[in-house]
Amino acid sequence: VQLQASGGGLVQPGGSLRLSCAASGFTLNRPAIGWFRQAPGKEREAVSCLSTNNDITSYPDFVKGRFTISRDKTKNTIYLQMDNLRPEDTAVYYCATDLGQLSSYALCHSYPTDWGQGTQVTVSS
Repeated sequence: VQLQASGGGLVQPGGSLRLSCAASGFTLNRPAIGWFRQAPGKEREAVSCLSTNNDITSYPDFVKGRFTISRDKTKNTIYLQMDNLRPEDTAVYYCATDLGQLSSYALCHSYPTDWGQGTQVTVSS
């Protein structure tokens, strides 16, 4: 299992970014997969998860309406569209999965087994 995240950068408050996570070694049609983040001095937290077998998504309240997770089956890649970004969204963002987990909700409330490298997102004026 390999996960390659990209797309981070510096953006002003209110701006948008789209993160990508290319998966290899497995197909995004069964396991749940998601995005997590960790800010300096804080614990890692889930920001969105997707059940790839039924497209059910899970979001914590602090990103609902601003972040959207999606999948491109042809590219075996997931995306995180982040809109209306806030300074408190600054963190290293990771994509992660657990091949034995089908539920997006369960993945977002657990510690996945497989992680990609992080990509830095900085929201600042």
